[in-house]
Amino acid sequence: MRVFEAAPAFGEIGAGIQLSPNCNRVLHRLGLAEALEAVAFLPVAGQMRDWSSGETIYENELGEGLRRRYGYPYYHIHRADLIGVLAKAAAAEPRIALYAGAEVGGIGQSAGGVSVAAGGARYRGRALVGADGIHSAVRAFLFGPESPAFTGTVAWRGLVPASRLPEGFVRPVSSNWLGPGGHVVHYYVRRGDLVNCVCVVEKQGWERESWTERGDRGELRRDFAGWHDGIQRLIDAMDPDACYKWALFDRPPMPRWGRDRVTLLGDACHATLPFMAQGAAMAIEDGAVLAGCLAAGGDTAASLKRYEDLRRARTARIQTGSRRNAELFHMRGEAAAERNRTLGASRSRTLDWLYRYDAFDLEAAAAAAASDGDA
Repeated sequence: MRVFEAAPAFGEIGAGIQLSPNCNRVLHRLGLAEALEAVAFLPVAGQMRDWSSGETIYENELGEGLRRRYGYPYYHIHRADLIGVLAKAAAAEPRIALYAGAEVGGIGQSAGGVSVAAGGARYRGRALVGADGIHSAVRAFLFGPESPAFTGTVAWRGLVPASRLPEGFVRPVSSNWLGPGGHVVHYYVRRGDLVNCVCVVEKQGWERESWTERGDRGELRRDFAGWHDGIQRLIDAMDPDACYKWALFDRPPMPRWGRDRVTLLGDACHATLPFMAQGAAMAIEDGAVLAGCLAAGGDTAASLKRYEDLRRARTARIQTGSRRNAELFHMRGEAAAERNRTLGASRSRTLDWLYRYDAFDLEAAAAAAASDGDA
């Protein structure tokens, strides 16, 4: 297997992400538990808090109780650390060849296989999987350019060294502060050395979808003026030269992911708003199901189609749920008060559905696909 990476090295500036038991089931079975534990942070809980008072609205277990319930832990991890773990494991596997600085273009396919131009050379193979993100060149090859819709929300992100904050100021939990027209998420990464912060606000006038676009910390302060003092202190502690913002765009679930020997994976086919913390998890699940379908043998195109059929409904449900959470998190007035009273029961059901999924069990995945299609 050949892996082509457009960037000159396998890494990402990125920030933090959350890895839940459903995807850690995959990563642990691949033998990566020790490497992940060495760089991740294990939270004890997830909390939703009031934007103004700081009062806890809802809390769910993310520590040892969750591990016992689902068999696998919950991690907070820096994207660069996760990519480092995966790249090291891939480099050690003799059946995988990694090519950095090799942007894919010139795609072609025939009954006998697929060809791509990458890094100044041309390669042929049995199939092509486009795991090339929200601006996927492989998706454009298959279906033409897309026109995602701006959601009217902008996300700010930054990393704060824990040493800049008073001891105990940030709890060992994932905190999500819900407010009128916005929300703020923060949690530890890199074994507690850094605090990852994501601040989402409804606003117009900025529609650039980029993880690497710097923003003005003063503008961020204005966006969250009046929020709890804890949020103000986190913003003040951010490095003003490493404060980023990006516009959030919505993409509807795709009716098809592939054609013949070419298919898509992860954000390339089901880019998701970051309001269920499941973007990376869905891509990891995709990879396990795809591997299982190909390992079962048979016609390559049929195997890729089976993979798509097993995954399309679940990922569409995540996309829809993430969109719904954007509305839920940003409620105002009496609607917000009612949300706070009823939040616990509905979230418990959702988390159980999410975390029990086993991507290595294709029969169970088929049953889940049928169930999700009816949801």
